[in-house]
Amino acid sequence: MNLGMVFDEVADVYDRIRPGYPDEAFADLGSLTGAGRGSAVLEVGCGTGQATRSLAALGYAVTALEPGPGLAALARRRLAGYPAVEVVPTTFERWDARGRRFDLLVAASSWHWVDPAVGWARAHDLLRPGGWMAQLGHVVVRRPGEPEMYAATADLHERFAPGDPGWGHPPREEDARAAGETAWPVFGPTVTRWYPTVQWLDGAGLADLLRTTSLYRRLAPDVREPLLDAIAERVRTALGDRVPRRYLSVLRLAPR
Repeated sequence: MNLGMVFDEVADVYDRIRPGYPDEAFADLGSLTGAGRGSAVLEVGCGTGQATRSLAALGYAVTALEPGPGLAALARRRLAGYPAVEVVPTTFERWDARGRRFDLLVAASSWHWVDPAVGWARAHDLLRPGGWMAQLGHVVVRRPGEPEMYAATADLHERFAPGDPGWGHPPREEDARAAGETAWPVFGPTVTRWYPTVQWLDGAGLADLLRTTSLYRRLAPDVREPLLDAIAERVRTALGDRVPRRYLSVLRLAPR
């Protein structure tokens, strides 16, 4: 199974615990692209519809693609009150657009699952002249002097899953902002906006959050679950059952 599909196994947890995106990001999306009520939006990999709900609330007509059947079904239920939203259970690469073109293509924490050999050119072709592509995401960051999940549980990670190259401390906020931009093939220059956010979690909540991330989903269940139980217990006993998960939420845009 494609790793991107394994989120379907935890659709309800994903919907409950994954952080959403700031309202300011959607306000900037509209002001920077000129999209307004009635604009045609294609969303790639909508998950349970977290970003979709914000797009729909702005009056956009959204076609949301989601390959996970459980995620798509949950998104459809969450979005039942928005008649201008259609959730289609398919991948971006296989979806038949039937000649349709869009004002805006949005991918919220999902574009990395799209085959780059297909995705960039197809995104360009599905946009009308003057259209925009937008990506939303979160970069986990740390604040010096503040308890941080990886630092507090590094020994547990090495005990249960030694040598995993994914383990490590997240960057400081200023270092994340300073990271170089990557140009998008076949698109114009990118515009970037950052939004600092924080999610406070108890031990059980942190374990659930990690349970929905690709770094942990790729672990075998008999490794992942004992590791997450140990992390939750560490947060309860050593960190007062309260730990911050700091993010730089990011909006990146580029014109067709």
